[in-house]
Amino acid sequence: MEQRKQGRRRPFKKKGFWWWMFPVGVSILTWILFHTVLLAGYVPTESMEPTLKKGSFLIASRVYPGLEQGDVIVFRRGGELLVKRIAAVGGDTVDLEKLTYTQGWVIPKRNWQVVVVPNNSYFVLGDNVNNSFDSRYWEDMYLREADVVAKVWE
Repeated sequence: MEQRKQGRRRPFKKKGFWWWMFPVGVSILTWILFHTVLLAGYVPTESMEPTLKKGSFLIASRVYPGLEQGDVIVFRRGGELLVKRIAAVGGDTVDLEKLTYTQGWVIPKRNWQVVVVPNNSYFVLGDNVNNSFDSRYWEDMYLREADVVAKVWE
């Protein structure tokens, strides 16, 4: 009888093993999902109100077929992630005189008032034009396609 018991030893109990493996597996899969497919973010300012309220959380897709005018995107600029809406895509013309500007904010001096957005670039604006530091105020006013991180689900 004793020989049979010794031959059936298992390095771990099935019930005990699966008890901690399931949450670990789910955690690993969730981590992979949010580092390859999805992006969870926080909106710290009013620049995208009323679309995205200050203090709200957002989910964006890192996998998207293509971007077009009107899409809300998350992108890298100056070492931080920002959220804005695409106002113009590569090849579109933007008349800078027709844009609304906030008094007191520095507008870069430009020798031209009408610009054509370069290919593989975007001109982006916040929905709350009175409280958004966007392409209107940037020295290099275009956002490169390579800097886009994700497309926000609206």
